[in-house]
Amino acid sequence: MPELPEVEVVRRGLTEHVVGRVVRAVTVQHPRSVRRHEPGGADLAARLTGLRVESAQRRGKFLWLTFDEPDTSLVVHLGMSGQMLVQPADAPREKHAHIIATLDSGQELRFIDQRTFGGWQLADLVEVEGTLLPEPVAHIGRDPLDPLFDADRVVKALRAKQSEIKRVLLDQTIVSGVGNIYADEALWRAGIHGERVAAKLTRPALHGLLTEAGTVMSEALRAGGTSFDALYVNVNGQSGYFERSLNAYGREHEPCRRCGAPMVREKFMNRSSFSCPRCQPRPRS
Repeated sequence: MPELPEVEVVRRGLTEHVVGRVVRAVTVQHPRSVRRHEPGGADLAARLTGLRVESAQRRGKFLWLTFDEPDTSLVVHLGMSGQMLVQPADAPREKHAHIIATLDSGQELRFIDQRTFGGWQLADLVEVEGTLLPEPVAHIGRDPLDPLFDADRVVKALRAKQSEIKRVLLDQTIVSGVGNIYADEALWRAGIHGERVAAKLTRPALHGLLTEAGTVMSEALRAGGTSFDALYVNVNGQSGYFERSLNAYGREHEPCRRCGAPMVREKFMNRSSFSCPRCQPRPRS
């Protein structure tokens, strides 16, 4: 699933190619792609038609467009395989192109979603701590790359949790943008095992972990994001390549790049965690 760097790459592409354009028409090809928009696909298409895109914004892993109609936003749920591609109108339609928005530039903004977990949803904007957010995103915390990210506040929230630190890192209401891949990377860099209880970690350790999370996601962003297959691409259809620089995720049995010990994989919330048994010792039972 795309995490913060991947979503930010898409946001920047939308800013370059879509912001300032007027939506001339919208075609919904698959009902699942508008299931979160309760009035249905026809309503979404009718309300988007004629609007000018004013901005492409993101908080954590959540992406949305704003328009010249006040308080209106289009929340884009990328899900497991969602792509936002900008294509010439005469380019062959992708097999899983479920929503097509025709722009006044003559190009099309296509939402492609092989697994149909994602979709589009029109939502009202609401003010949260001085920032306008789509109502479905209002509960999401700031991410480490947000200029207004308050590390002290987040550390205080983390120290109030009796859950494993990796589980808390994935709680988007506390700190957003961190998913399974970058959680493992940040924990490896900080030398913390994901099963350590958040409340038992020191403030300096938690500050260091948040710093590492921001650093690794910034590095991934400069590389264009992380991609393991053809499902994650930016708006031009190009895959990211930060997977070449991963130190933890997906490196089971490979030597730790810090100490040389074989990396291990453990089950975690129906997913996998990767860590170094020497650099990241498990918590004592």
